[in-house]
Amino acid sequence: MSSTLIIIGVIVLLGIWLVSIYNTLVSLRNHRENAFADIDVQLKQRHDLIPQLLGAVKGYMEHERGTLEAVTNARTRAMSATSINEKIEAEQQLTSAIRGLNVQVEAYPDLKASQNFLQLQNEISDIENKLAAVRRFFNAATKELNIAVQKFPNTIFAGMFGFKTEPMFDLGETQRADLDKAPEVKF
Repeated sequence: MSSTLIIIGVIVLLGIWLVSIYNTLVSLRNHRENAFADIDVQLKQRHDLIPQLLGAVKGYMEHERGTLEAVTNARTRAMSATSINEKIEAEQQLTSAIRGLNVQVEAYPDLKASQNFLQLQNEISDIENKLAAVRRFFNAATKELNIAVQKFPNTIFAGMFGFKTEPMFDLGETQRADLDKAPEVKF
């Protein structure tokens, strides 16, 4: 009789422990998804400003059609991405395209002096700063989830419950390579 109670007690404790692991993983996954929802808000604002920015730039840069099309195409891909991972990849491409546009803008002093362009550029800069902040929050949530998934004994049960490590929202290979180059200083 007492050995039966001990076995039942151990089974109940294992059940509670398993439920605890599962609930922790669900909580961390939801925390990560909530963090990405914050990114989505900023991305929506970014996507809404891009056509205005392109409109302001278009008159000055008509012969730079390839740059404008690259930004437009990247924005379209970013807006049509559905999963978190697709959105991360599409946004990395959009960020690269916008940086290419900013490089082209440097060649147009009249454009840089345009009040409309300066206001749009400031708004995009503000959104990029907000995006950086929410990306940090998202990456922290992703890190917490990944650690919980990889910890022992969670790793044993995480796969059974469908949990896996998730990618961070980072700069991407191209942008990372650009940051690794020493800046050029001109006087």
